[in-house]
Amino acid sequence: MQISHSQLANMEQRFRATLINSIPGYKCLQMVGTSNRDGISNIGLFNSIFHLGANPALLGMVFRPLTPEHDTFNNIMETGHYTFNNVLPWFYKQAHQTSASYPSEESEFSICGFNKQYLSEFKAPFVQESNIKIGLEFRECIDVSINNTKILIGEVVHILLDEHILGDDGYIDHTKAETVTVVGLDSYFTTQQLERLPFAKANGKLNKQITQHKV
Repeated sequence: MQISHSQLANMEQRFRATLINSIPGYKCLQMVGTSNRDGISNIGLFNSIFHLGANPALLGMVFRPLTPEHDTFNNIMETGHYTFNNVLPWFYKQAHQTSASYPSEESEFSICGFNKQYLSEFKAPFVQESNIKIGLEFRECIDVSINNTKILIGEVVHILLDEHILGDDGYIDHTKAETVTVVGLDSYFTTQQLERLPFAKANGKLNKQITQHKV
């Protein structure tokens, strides 16, 4: 099957959105915790989180075309602080529900059954139920003119996690954490590691024969 550029352009809008959202495969899924100046907390569910660099420790996220009531973005601009919190199998349905459009004066924490966790001098709430939590400070916002989106870049300033998840070499084991991932906007998955491979070198040995195994 081949889908051309013109066929994509003429597709029904929701079908095209589902197709393009799901075609890259599994994505990083995070609940983004924020709070406004008045202390009203918010959770937004995002699948557009990506790594930018380790020194300084930078993570990016994509915001679709903004509406005036986009609380996550507005709260980050107000306070400069926000959190990433992983989703676990026992609360992925509640996490999904946080993507509903609630009024700004209502908190998804209480509506969807999550507990807030705060650190001193850090304005954004963490999700207490998560076992990998990242606190970030806003650093830069890049406007993408081609589709009116924004790339927001934050620096990691806090990491909270269960000790058994962190390896001796710094590796975060998301299989042990039971972190949930997503395809598209609404299809959730648990993960199973195949193998952790050594650093790839140009003179390394490799069996170049690729064999497809039928399940």
